[in-house]
Amino acid sequence: MEWGLADAVVWRNRALTLFDRVAVPVAVCDVYGKVVLANPAMAAECGTTPGQLRGRDVLELFRPQEAGQVERIAEALRLRHRSRYQVSVSWSTPGGAERYGELTADPVSDRVDATPALLVMLRVLGETEPEPAPEPVPVTPVEGAVLALLAGGATTGRAARELGLSRDGVTYHLRRLSARWHAANRTELVARAYALGVLAPGVWPPRVRGAEAE
Repeated sequence: MEWGLADAVVWRNRALTLFDRVAVPVAVCDVYGKVVLANPAMAAECGTTPGQLRGRDVLELFRPQEAGQVERIAEALRLRHRSRYQVSVSWSTPGGAERYGELTADPVSDRVDATPALLVMLRVLGETEPEPAPEPVPVTPVEGAVLALLAGGATTGRAARELGLSRDGVTYHLRRLSARWHAANRTELVARAYALGVLAPGVWPPRVRGAEAE
């Protein structure tokens, strides 16, 4: 018995080594689709590590293209059918590209009457490049500076002091921008500035796009 147990441990370790080294993205999931074990290739598709994938729902990581496919598979598993199941999926890569492919799930278990686990393999079929960010709408340097200060919560008086303008001068630029972009108020004007790519997203204090690296 002890020799048999030792052999089982050896073969389990060999299988895990092979599992980790295979280039095909592979995961073992429970019958509900929760990841129990994932190899580095599968984790790389999600931009994370195998340990971080444990407990995640595989169908949240890879979006099914047809909801009906998943429902049919779930019903088949409840009935303990042991066919191979395929689901068309798409997902976003760490680099921002959109990929599409196919998940293949094979039920596996030690006993015929046991609830199976799922051996899931991912086949990449293609990729679409992320859309380039739109070019920012042109504004003058003064208009950009006014918008950045406004986005940061500056009043007309503060913007005037920092830019060396009069209050009427700041108001003039704001009115021109509001008329050009059909903005009803200053909040909407700032929102339009971000939407049109004039102000850099994710930067504080607000800056005109292109100036954040300076």
